[in-house]
Amino acid sequence: MTYAGILEELKEGRFKPFYWLEGEEDYPIDQLTGWLEENLLDPTEKEFNFTVFYGKDADWAQVINACRSYPMFSERQLVILKEAQTMKDLEKLEPYFEKPLSSTILVVCHKWGKYDGRTRLSRLAREHGSVLTTKKLDERQLQAWVLEYFTSKDYRIGPKALSLLIEHTGNEMSRIANEGAKLLLNLKPGIEISDQHIQDYIGISKEYNVFELQKALGAKDLLGSMKILHYFEGNPKVAPVQMLLTLLFSYFSKVYQINHTPPMDEYALCKAIGIPQFFYRDYATASRKYGKKGTEKALLLIHEYNLKSIGIGGDGNNGPGLMKELVYHLMQAG
Repeated sequence: MTYAGILEELKEGRFKPFYWLEGEEDYPIDQLTGWLEENLLDPTEKEFNFTVFYGKDADWAQVINACRSYPMFSERQLVILKEAQTMKDLEKLEPYFEKPLSSTILVVCHKWGKYDGRTRLSRLAREHGSVLTTKKLDERQLQAWVLEYFTSKDYRIGPKALSLLIEHTGNEMSRIANEGAKLLLNLKPGIEISDQHIQDYIGISKEYNVFELQKALGAKDLLGSMKILHYFEGNPKVAPVQMLLTLLFSYFSKVYQINHTPPMDEYALCKAIGIPQFFYRDYATASRKYGKKGTEKALLLIHEYNLKSIGIGGDGNNGPGLMKELVYHLMQAG
């Protein structure tokens, strides 16, 4: 099932004996688990009918015994198994999954990846309960999710602010939500979140951020690029090398698409490639400065330096000096 589908069923009071929540993205797992913790039982019922296990310390027999006990002074009880990916003998929960108790709701949180779907335990989970498998969102999906996230809380967010937020946080939904919470604490509902708000409340420098680095590289502004890298060197947590390389590869991939897309109007091109129209001029400038061959060379260089950053084919230099060397070579591409 989907996250929205499961949440809708929960809100309507249509509960399954258990929920198997797994995958690469933690945020939907935490949100569904949090909803059940907050809404399934009232405070007096929780005292007797709410049990949490953690995979690393959990014993399979204790989990089954808890699930097979009957609720006290309540119609149902809630049992949550967190960090199930660290539990030994997880497959030994099969007997309970085969014959679950209708008055128990068991939630299994299996993060960092998908459980083997070929196992009998996985098949029983699909037959008798609800299974959610989360995946990392691609760039377009992430932009749509961020827009929906703020809309649901009665806020709007401008295109530049949206890009700054995603570039600063990466593609982790939970981190975006945490940073978004900082904004909502400081801003009144109904307003449009601007790039200035992002800079003020999340701590992104107006001049020295990944967005400005991409803009400088696209314009082949060596001095401007080096100034930003110098700032990153003094503030290593702002833009780690691996994050920079990932974002630059995504940036030049879009420039590559512009250079290889048949002529069309600006709006249609931005929609086809997946870039906010607000940034079209920057991408168009980069496509002219680098051309087809230069863009291809840029992508190859970023791939080469990504390998160097993890110790393949390099001299062990994986810090700011590596990025400065990459930027120098990018300026020669074209």
